[in-house]
Amino acid sequence: MHAYQDMVYSTAMRLTADAAQAEDIAQEVFLRAYQHFERIQGSVTVGGWLKTVATNLTLNHLSRHRRRWRLFSELAPESPDPEEIVGAIEALDSLPAEMDAEQRAALVRQALNELPEHQRVPLVLFHFHDMAYEQIAAQLGVSLAKIKTDILRGRLALAKRLAPHGLATERDGR
Repeated sequence: MHAYQDMVYSTAMRLTADAAQAEDIAQEVFLRAYQHFERIQGSVTVGGWLKTVATNLTLNHLSRHRRRWRLFSELAPESPDPEEIVGAIEALDSLPAEMDAEQRAALVRQALNELPEHQRVPLVLFHFHDMAYEQIAAQLGVSLAKIKTDILRGRLALAKRLAPHGLATERDGR
């Protein structure tokens, strides 16, 4: 189990953007693993099981607070400019070659942590957990259109946060 502690913690941290909450959730994951030790002991899928439990516990934790952010995110229905969308995608895809993977990961992690929860959570589930829009909508109990909007707005906000670090395209420099 010791080998999986970083993976479990980082899964919770990406979704919550809060170190204390991520630690609490990781602790709960390993308590559950202890309770199911007979079943998972020696299993080749223990890593996947732990990641799934970490994801589900984190989402359960966040769902308790969902009413708070759902209201605010649904109050701003304006759609972004199509050029902003293209610029955001290009910015995220054009990380400087001179920056090593660890530096890029740290910048993206920091920018993700600054996003509001209603954008960060669907974005992380989509990009880091390879969940489909429909799965994310079902997991979070919101409409498919809202998930698509939140992911799009999350990408735009992420691109704006990464731009000062030289991660913007010419289109962003308008």
